[in-house]
Amino acid sequence: MNLSQKLHETAEVSADKTAYIFMDQKTNYRELDMAVSKFSNGIKKLGIKKGDHIALIVGNTPHFIIGMYGALRAGATVIPINPIYTPDEIGFIINNGDVKLVVTLDVLLPLMEGINRVTPQVEHIVVCPTSKEASSEDLETLNIYPKMKPITYVLESGEAVYEEISVDDDDTAVILYTSGTTGKPKGAMLTHKNLYSNASDVGSYLKMNESDYVITALPMFHVFCLTVVLNAPLMTGATLLIMPKFSPKEVFHFAKEYSATVFAGVPTMYNFLYQYPDGTAEDLKSLRLCISGGASLPVSLLKAFEQKFSVLVSEGYGLSEASPVTCFNPLDRPRKPGSIGMNILNVQNRVVNELGEEVPVGQVGELIVKGPNVMKGYYKLPEETAAALKDGWLYTGDLARVDEEGYFYIVDRKKDMIIVGGYNVYPREVEEVLFAHPNLVEAAVIGVPDPNLGEAIHAYVVSNIETLTAEDLALYCRDRLAKYKVPAVFEFLEELPKNTTGKILRRALKNQVSQTI
Repeated sequence: MNLSQKLHETAEVSADKTAYIFMDQKTNYRELDMAVSKFSNGIKKLGIKKGDHIALIVGNTPHFIIGMYGALRAGATVIPINPIYTPDEIGFIINNGDVKLVVTLDVLLPLMEGINRVTPQVEHIVVCPTSKEASSEDLETLNIYPKMKPITYVLESGEAVYEEISVDDDDTAVILYTSGTTGKPKGAMLTHKNLYSNASDVGSYLKMNESDYVITALPMFHVFCLTVVLNAPLMTGATLLIMPKFSPKEVFHFAKEYSATVFAGVPTMYNFLYQYPDGTAEDLKSLRLCISGGASLPVSLLKAFEQKFSVLVSEGYGLSEASPVTCFNPLDRPRKPGSIGMNILNVQNRVVNELGEEVPVGQVGELIVKGPNVMKGYYKLPEETAAALKDGWLYTGDLARVDEEGYFYIVDRKKDMIIVGGYNVYPREVEEVLFAHPNLVEAAVIGVPDPNLGEAIHAYVVSNIETLTAEDLALYCRDRLAKYKVPAVFEFLEELPKNTTGKILRRALKNQVSQTI
């Protein structure tokens, strides 16, 4: 059994049950399954075969669900991409991921024109209309992009006939690109078994069922949403309430209008909801479950949110390489604020020392994970794969401890990683861009506390001219980095602190910031 097969099975059993609501329009499971089959058969007409890679750049729309499940039904591998990435960032993923077909929205075609020039291996661009009026007749207007690859509205070209391509459990279903410490993203290869098992186990652990209405405000291309807010609910016959983008106002509206039962978000979202002046406990009274992940939720915010809205917020832990969930606070026993919870079904977590030996209760070590949800490796990166996967265990790089009852706590994140609004940012990735500036001699990036985003990026730079300004650098970065990766502050120094070997001392920079806060 895989995700596509399970969706078809659900559509046969609960054909008239609403699968999702988008822009106040309801789509049932029969209609969704037919759209998936049309998409699957349509891309096969374009020459997509089992094992080929396709990219989804469609944001939070039904096209993401149809595109992903349709590609899986055709035996293809899906690479979700953040639409707000720059052409250079998207181009790298498309090229490194050996993408043959790109699925995007008509409103993103100007972005695709820039990407088109640096992705010669892409054979087709599939355009999904963003309005009811858009149709295949609009293809005539696309001639303004003369160098674009062949374009088609594929949703209209395939037959609505269910036809599942046989795949093995260990075949790669999705490649999720995560920020890499080398400055370039790494593609975590998740198999059909990885995704199906984690969605099934998460759904069971959280007691999801066909009566649930799940607010889908997290970005679908992110693994948190992919498993917890998309795959798991669809496996149980629940209804998705799809939000194109997060908005506190809309979350309260969706919760009240549709009697939503589940909300999942990163700490930043909970902070914005808490601060929204017009939100009330009455609006959220139907919620049976609030889930937080992506970063540590400050205990003070957790308690304030729960008191204001009379709901319980449960934290969990995961990472892309584990599909992603490994821990979650149990629903049938006391939750521990500040803890990421306990092992979920079929997944083991351990805290070990540098020799891989389990440490005593309460002692800090590296968190390692084992289970059917752990990735098969990084795409085309055997050395990085060998470093992360040892004897069947995934080494997360996160420091943690476990208490006597089996509750885990994250003590520190991966070295130097910055989490901005739930998104991982590695300093090296930003520094690579800064180092390319002709008037910068040195650069170092760290994370600093931010009341809204959890962390913000603080850049220390050394310039070879006196006229360079922070505004100049911000503009320079915006052209080369996604918005959330652009430093919020640029601080000019005469020299960066270093040790005797010339290595920049990030800890000294962090101490400098902490003394000024």
